[in-house]
Amino acid sequence: MRLAAIYARVSSERQKEEHTIGSQVLALMDYARNEAYRVPEEWIFQDEGYSGASLVRPGLERLRDLVSEGQIETVLAYSPDRLSRKYAYQVLLIEEFARHGVDVDFVKSLKATTPEEELLLQFQGMIAEYERAQIAERSRRGKRYRAKAGSINVLSGAPYGYRYIKKTDTSSAYYEVIAEQADVVREVYKLYTEAGLSINAIARWLNTHRVPTRKGKSQWERSTVWAMLRNPAYMGKACFAKTEITERKKVTRPLRQRDGFSPRCSSTRERPRSEWIEIAVPAIVREETFELAQERLEQNKRFSPRRTIEPTLLQGMLVCNRCGYAFYRTSTRTSKRKLYYYRCLGSDAYRYFNERVCENRPIRQDYIDGVVWKHVVHLLESPELIRSEIKRRIKQIQDSSPTKRRKEAVEKEITRIGKSIDKLLDAYQEGLIPLEELRKRMPDLRKRQEALRAELNSLEVTAASRQGFLRLAENAEDFLGRLRKTADSMSVSDRQCRPEDNQDKTFDPCFRSQS
Repeated sequence: MRLAAIYARVSSERQKEEHTIGSQVLALMDYARNEAYRVPEEWIFQDEGYSGASLVRPGLERLRDLVSEGQIETVLAYSPDRLSRKYAYQVLLIEEFARHGVDVDFVKSLKATTPEEELLLQFQGMIAEYERAQIAERSRRGKRYRAKAGSINVLSGAPYGYRYIKKTDTSSAYYEVIAEQADVVREVYKLYTEAGLSINAIARWLNTHRVPTRKGKSQWERSTVWAMLRNPAYMGKACFAKTEITERKKVTRPLRQRDGFSPRCSSTRERPRSEWIEIAVPAIVREETFELAQERLEQNKRFSPRRTIEPTLLQGMLVCNRCGYAFYRTSTRTSKRKLYYYRCLGSDAYRYFNERVCENRPIRQDYIDGVVWKHVVHLLESPELIRSEIKRRIKQIQDSSPTKRRKEAVEKEITRIGKSIDKLLDAYQEGLIPLEELRKRMPDLRKRQEALRAELNSLEVTAASRQGFLRLAENAEDFLGRLRKTADSMSVSDRQCRPEDNQDKTFDPCFRSQS
């Protein structure tokens, strides 16, 4: 039986919840049994919630690594769009697999046995990609047109305080004010603009008075109150196209708990206010009240305590090892001086219905900053530790990556093809095959041999670049010696680690502390 690997993908959370990826795997397993494929359990790769418009997918990355190791013969997928939504990416992946001698077999696709059928499949893929792009653009333009015409249908839903009424044969869709929730909205604006309460204090007030949220199952969060204070729909101007999709940049707590991997590789950001399209809806608060709230939000942004006047070494870098929440800096004042602490967000009971989720106590800022900097200075005084760490990382990369195994496989294949060429020449000299047969078979072998040699050169260049880190380790002592001389006189901002300034991501001397 031939060895095969299975790849399945769904792009949306809804598809993930409906277990459509499970149905794909079942269909592929049945197809494998009928076609006499053997699929090991660990060779079933799945990407749940990943867009087919991107090649950065964990399951696909592991599949490509496995293919490069030369361990499988066939990749099974449900249809070409499960491999990628873009035809160019489909061709890229199929050609990459073919270079390693791996076929791609689709359950829901015609098999091309002639050049004409292969050309037809290519046209089908390009036409499908064009249709998807055309539908997306028409949908975007249509929504924008309806938004300018004042249609509520383009909005994803109604915010707190409103009820979305669907359109009927006799009336268009509209927002209906929910009286009880509208009173809560007015109270929130009153507490913020008149009473002067902070967003955090308003959230605590709502939870203390047991004001139900929209679904009545969760508590009020600061982000919910903040979004309520910024939503122009409450002054009668709901806006379309307020946000746009962008690349994910912020590492959130759930993302840290998954080692930095997320099924969604994108996030949203706010568009400029001039690009918003206003749609008239019933107002809950007066426009003057809303504008007053915006002024105070802007003042809070400018004069927020987070705009630290006196920086600390580990500010914004500590993560709790127990609950995964970040540490924030707080302070208290004694009769003689002001003391700073690092405190875990999970230890604040008021954030979680008066039940803390973490028992970690605050840590004196000066104590832990001193301990960490002492270790940094110790590293500067011991360059052999950094040298050994660089060597360890290089060895780990070489042992764990498929580069070494692939290089050996390529060398064996080059030797095999060389022997085949020699045998053909011997057979021609002995008169066992005619010249026409030699001319027919030799170009393919030569072409394959050149492609493998080019791949071997690429692998050797990759290995040579990794060896460059060893030369870095040899020169580290002089650099660290100069750095050690100025370590004691550095300011806090100079001592702080700035990963975004470090362009070499392979060896990152910065770290994220966990307490």
